[in-house]
Amino acid sequence: MVLLDEDYHDQIFSIMVSPVETARPTDLLEVALRRMVAKNIGCIVIVDRDKPVGIITERDISRNVAKSPETLKIAVDRIMSSPMIFLSPDAPINEAMETMLSYGIRRLPVVEEGKLVGIVSIRDLLHWTVKIANEPKILPEIKAILRKPIASRTQRV
Repeated sequence: MVLLDEDYHDQIFSIMVSPVETARPTDLLEVALRRMVAKNIGCIVIVDRDKPVGIITERDISRNVAKSPETLKIAVDRIMSSPMIFLSPDAPINEAMETMLSYGIRRLPVVEEGKLVGIVSIRDLLHWTVKIANEPKILPEIKAILRKPIASRTQRV
């Protein structure tokens, strides 16, 4: 059973992953792909002078390599998606869902004051959806009791 804090706000910051794996625009696709494989991630955000400027995914790389294996020797900025679609950490989670569906994307960088602070994937949204779907509707008084350690609930007063 998952219980959410009373001050939980269903905002992106509550589900985003941070830190985010990044690359420079001049990094080779081969280097970016090796990093994705080593870290078991599906994308890397491209950052130029601490500013996120694009994103590259395994899908982007594989489609380009299928056309020409030499693609691995080019810089990531040649095939990155830019301008990058992103949201702020205080945006509602449902806005992240709507944005991903509208643009047909699976990963959404989170940017605050021009700085990359996190990333949300379809998988993160799925986990959140499952958690919310299974959250019981419990009164605040009961939530307070359930937050206490089990030993304190079983001791006699």
